[in-house]
Amino acid sequence: MTDEPTPPTEPHRLTVRRQFIAQHVLTVPDPGPEGEVHSHEFTAEVEFAGPELGDYGYLVDIDAVEAILDDLESRYRDALLNDLPEFGDRNPSVERFAELFGDRLADALDDPTPTRLVVRMWEDDLAWASHERVLE
Repeated sequence: MTDEPTPPTEPHRLTVRRQFIAQHVLTVPDPGPEGEVHSHEFTAEVEFAGPELGDYGYLVDIDAVEAILDDLESRYRDALLNDLPEFGDRNPSVERFAELFGDRLADALDDPTPTRLVVRMWEDDLAWASHERVLE
């Protein structure tokens, strides 16, 4: 008897990236040079996943995703993240940025086909943090 491999529950994936410059100041004890206003080139990499494709053979319409990313890029490009209300008085870490970026993307997306969203936020090309969520 052989064990059949279990098929993935979300075999379809689509990823779109967007790059922009934004600034922040880390608000943790002893932040070193990160305690001063400084810039990073952020790359937001958004990955959608789902078990099946929609009526037109898409997991998600790339044009719709691009339009949402245009709005998000306009919001964050050249901004001081500390000044934005979604960060409040919380430390604007790359981890928190990935989560908040995903919140706004998920709220703006009107497509029932993808069931999962992963946002990977790169800080320059040295480090990234991700946040994953189920889409409902």
